Amino acid sequence: MLHGEKSPHSGAVPVARRPVFAGIAGLFALLVSMSIATAQTAPGGADVPPPRFSAVPVPEEQIDRALAGLDTLVADVLERTGIPGLAVSVVRDGKTAFARGFGQRRVGEAAPVDADTVFLLASLSKPVGATVIASQVAHGLVDWDTPVASLLPWFALSDDWVTRHVTIGDLYAHRSGLPDHAGDDLEDLGYDRMEILKRLALLPLHPFRAHYAYTNFGLTAAAEAVAVAAGTDWAELSRQALYAPLGMAATSSLHADYSARANRASSHILKDGRYVVADLRQPDAQSPAGGVSSSANDMAKWMTLILAEGSFGGREVIARKALLPAVTAQVISAPSTTMDARAGAYGFGFGVGTQPSGRVTLSHSGAFALGAGTSVSMIPSLGIGIVVLTNAAPVGAAEAVSQTFADQVQFGRQTRDWLAAFQPRMASLTAPVGSLVGQARPQTPQPHRDAAAYIGVYKNPYFGDAKVVERAGGLALVVGPNQQAEPLAPWSGDTFTYAPFNENAAPGTLSRVTFKRFERDEAQEMTVEYFEQSGFGAFNRQTL
Repeated sequence: MLHGEKSPHSGAVPVARRPVFAGIAGLFALLVSMSIATAQTAPGGADVPPPRFSAVPVPEEQIDRALAGLDTLVADVLERTGIPGLAVSVVRDGKTAFARGFGQRRVGEAAPVDADTVFLLASLSKPVGATVIASQVAHGLVDWDTPVASLLPWFALSDDWVTRHVTIGDLYAHRSGLPDHAGDDLEDLGYDRMEILKRLALLPLHPFRAHYAYTNFGLTAAAEAVAVAAGTDWAELSRQALYAPLGMAATSSLHADYSARANRASSHILKDGRYVVADLRQPDAQSPAGGVSSSANDMAKWMTLILAEGSFGGREVIARKALLPAVTAQVISAPSTTMDARAGAYGFGFGVGTQPSGRVTLSHSGAFALGAGTSVSMIPSLGIGIVVLTNAAPVGAAEAVSQTFADQVQFGRQTRDWLAAFQPRMASLTAPVGSLVGQARPQTPQPHRDAAAYIGVYKNPYFGDAKVVERAGGLALVVGPNQQAEPLAPWSGDTFTYAPFNENAAPGTLSRVTFKRFERDEAQEMTVEYFEQSGFGAFNRQTL
C-alpha cells in the first residue's frame, strides 16, 4: 500500500518495525545481496551496480549489422503478411540511426509510406501519454501518487474507499481493480469520454492494487484529471508539454488532425483474404490511451527523450526523477508460469521486461482491430530503440520486426521466427465472438411470436436504453448514442441473433439475443450475449 495505509480490502495489517537483519530471514537477505554483488561484478574488477550488469556483451559492429539488415527484415515481413505498409525508426546513442517507410499508405493508390507518414498509434499512445504526465509531475502540478478524486470530484468507482484512494499511478499501472478493458464496449456504442468515465462506477472491482487488468478508460481517467489540473484539455496539454518542445510537428492527440494530414496512412482490415481500406476507428474518447497519431520520425524524437532519461537536444525537458517511476516496474503484469520463466512487469504506461540477455527493455504494442498495429522496444543499457508503425489490423508484423531487430542487436542472430510466434497470438484480436459463431440455424426452429411481443424499450444501467424496433419487415436492435439499427435475425423461438461490427466485434461476430418473462404476451426481459462480457447483458422492459 502507498504511504503505509491499511486498506479494508487488502487484508493487510501494519507490521511493527524491527532490526533490519533480524533472525534467519535477515541473514538470508544479507547472503543473497552479497552473492549477487559478487556474481555481477564486471569483468576486469570494475564495480558495476549489480542490477544493471549484463553478462552478454554487444559489440558496436553487431549493432551496425542489425541496422544494415533492417531493409531485408522488413521486406520479409511485408511479403509474408501482405500488409499494405509500415514505417520504422531506430534511435542509437541519442541520434536517429534509421528512419524509412515501406509499402503503400492506402491500397489502390501509389503514394508510398515514408518516415513522415502519420499512422494511428493505438495503445502506443499510453507510454507517450505517460511522458506527458511525467512532465506535469516534474513541474509539481501533480504527483504519481495524487488521488484522482482530488482532481475530479465527480469520478467514482464502485467502492467508496477505492474511489478516495486510487491514484494517477494506480490507473496508469492498471492496478485500480477495474475489469479488463472496462468501458471499451461503451465507446463502441458511441458514448463520449465523460459518460464512459462516469459509468465505470457501475463495474465490480478486483482487489485494489493486487490485480493487473488492462484498461483504456481507467488510464484515460487519470490523464483527464491531470488535464483538469493543468487547466486545459488533454490534446492541448500533450501538444504544449511534449509535442512542441520536441518538435513533433506531425503528432497529435486529436483524430481530426490525423484525418486532415495529406501524408497519412489509412487503416486496413482483411476482407475475403485481401486488405481493404477501413478508416473507421475514431479513438478521441480514449485519446490518452489510444488516440495519438504520429510518424516514424517524430517517434524517434520521443524515443531519444526517453533513452536520455528526460533530456533532449542537450537540455532537460522532463526531470529524471519524475520520469523514472513511469519506466520502472510498478506491478507484475504477467506472472511467471514456471519456476524458470521471467515475469513481465508494467510501469506507468510502459511495459518493463527483461530480455534473455538480462537487459531491461521498455516496450509497448498498439492494436486496433479496425486497422492499426504498432510496437516500440527500447534497450536503455544499449541506448537503442526501435518503433514500428503499420496500417493494418494486428497480425504480429510490428512486434516481429522489433523483436527480431532486438535479437540481432543483442545476439547477432535471430533466436526464433518471431512472426510465426506472434501471428497465432494476434489472431484472437480479430476473431469473431459469440457462442453461435460457425453454427447453422436449426433446421426445424421453433416459431417466434408476433413482432409486437418483442418491440419496445428495454432499460439497462450500464448500456442505457435499448430499443427493439421494426425495420424493413423484420426486427432490429438499437443501442447507444450512435443509434445504429442492427437486424435481429430469427434463430429459434424467442432467440434471435445480433451481428455487431466495431473495434471489439470482428466481422462474423454473432450474439444471441433472448427474450424472456412474457407478461400480457410481451417480453419483460432481453438478454444480449455480447453485452454479458461486462456483466450487464440483461435489459428490462420499460414500463410506463
